[in-house]
Amino acid sequence: MFSNAVIQIGFYSLIVTLVSVPLGLYMARVFAGEHTFLDPVLLPVERLIYRLCGVQPATEQTWVEYTVSMLFFSVIGMVLLYALERLQYFLPLNPQSFAGVEPGLAFNTAASFTTNTNWQAYSGESTMSYLTQMAGLAFHNFVSAAAGLAIAIAVIRGFVQHGGRTLGNFWYDLVRSTLWVLLPICVIFALVLVWQGVPQNLSPYTPVKTIEKGTQSIAQGPVASQIAIKQLGTNGGGFFNANSAHPFENPTPLTNFLEVLAIFAIGAGLPHTFGKMAGDRRQGWALYAAMGLLFLGAVVVCTWAEQSGNPQFASMGINQTASAQQSGGNMEGKEVRFGIVNSAIWATATTDASNGSVDAMHDSFTPLGGLVPLFNLHLGEVVFGGVGTGLAGMIVMAVLTVFIAGLMVGRTPEYLGKKIQAREMKLAMLYILVFAAVILLPTASAVVNKNALSSIANPGPHGFSEILYAFSSGAANNGSAFAGLNANTMFYNCLIGVVMLFGRFGTMIPVLAIAGSLVEKKAAPVSAGTFPTNGILFVILLAAVVLIVGALTFFASWALGPIVEHLAMMGGKLY
Repeated sequence: MFSNAVIQIGFYSLIVTLVSVPLGLYMARVFAGEHTFLDPVLLPVERLIYRLCGVQPATEQTWVEYTVSMLFFSVIGMVLLYALERLQYFLPLNPQSFAGVEPGLAFNTAASFTTNTNWQAYSGESTMSYLTQMAGLAFHNFVSAAAGLAIAIAVIRGFVQHGGRTLGNFWYDLVRSTLWVLLPICVIFALVLVWQGVPQNLSPYTPVKTIEKGTQSIAQGPVASQIAIKQLGTNGGGFFNANSAHPFENPTPLTNFLEVLAIFAIGAGLPHTFGKMAGDRRQGWALYAAMGLLFLGAVVVCTWAEQSGNPQFASMGINQTASAQQSGGNMEGKEVRFGIVNSAIWATATTDASNGSVDAMHDSFTPLGGLVPLFNLHLGEVVFGGVGTGLAGMIVMAVLTVFIAGLMVGRTPEYLGKKIQAREMKLAMLYILVFAAVILLPTASAVVNKNALSSIANPGPHGFSEILYAFSSGAANNGSAFAGLNANTMFYNCLIGVVMLFGRFGTMIPVLAIAGSLVEKKAAPVSAGTFPTNGILFVILLAAVVLIVGALTFFASWALGPIVEHLAMMGGKLY
């Protein structure tokens, strides 16, 4: 089984790398306004959109103007999605006649899809009409991902441009992200999914007779189009409650591989976009290498933990050894058709990126196996991360890294020739502190609230992990869950909704402020005292800083949940 795991993890990592380079270079051309093969088709559409919306794409914006545009767009989108959910009963394309979504859940869902979180405290096939799924949720899958990608491009400009005040134009970046990057790939991807058996129709649900003479309703609908963008845009919100563990969302080994590949595709490509726009592709490879190193470490631990199984079963005489007759290890909550390694790869990738889709239930992982997704969330999802937001977060960590390196040698830190000074460090620390606060403070409030505790299905350390994971997932704009927590209550719907908003915009604003500060600075020439940020030493130091910041911030909470649960499992006591 070891060789099987090495082959699968190695093959996945290789394909991600091969896809990331051309995609990253292509995105650099798109946002630089250079010619691409899609221009003859898309340029007229782009000009029509600007004309209809009254946008002047050539007008450059300061970081404040860029941020205001992003916030304005997000607020309007959230309000419209909330209204669509509440009024869906009176609107067309609702063959199941679903009622309007209740207020708390509608707020939570609107905040979720606006922030690219796609946390779902509901069952999609029994709650949302086709119109809400398409015009509401799938639409936000595109534009929330496009907004994140726009932020990343603005941050890159802050580092690579010199002596100006502007970061580009949000509306130009938003439209280009949607038309040139997300839409073409998703059209092809959706067609491949349909070919593999994923439904794409507007038919009513199909009633069938079961072998027990009962009646069952088979849900279907416009599934393939939503699955394509949920994966590529690191959204993760599935059409069905079981997400990509459902055979209609993920029917074959090929769809499983393509969907988990799509999770990393754009996030892995953006470091190469950064290197190309910076004029030094080694800078992009350095960020990519640090991200890849963190991913490989996490997926190896998760795979090992799940393949090791539960020692208490071994003491009962249950054989957990892998063989030709059985998979071995911990198969609880996993699809037999995918197995442990594919489940571990998906769980690691979906929480490294802000995707949140699942092909196995994280709640059923072993304590250490479940700690890996939680650990990834607490790193801030900077390991490839969400579309755009992952690179932006990793650049903040790079700024922190060069600052620490500068302290070591007694020199003013620089990144791409830009001096990192007090203002940038204060903003970087604000980014880190906001993220930690919107996880730990709500978790603390939930564990002392009787109504919140009543939602736990598994009291004890695992129940604490379920609450911690829920708020971590919301703050990291991930959307995955431990699933043993009933989050569809007014308390969790409202509080997690607020957490998602702060997790998205409370961290985006400091990052844009850093870019706005640095774009005004001129690059200093490289000297003998310049710390190189494109070599192996920087890669190792950057990965170490990401790990240390996450561990120092959240280790105590891990000790109360997954770690103590693991020790209890090893000691022979079940909770």
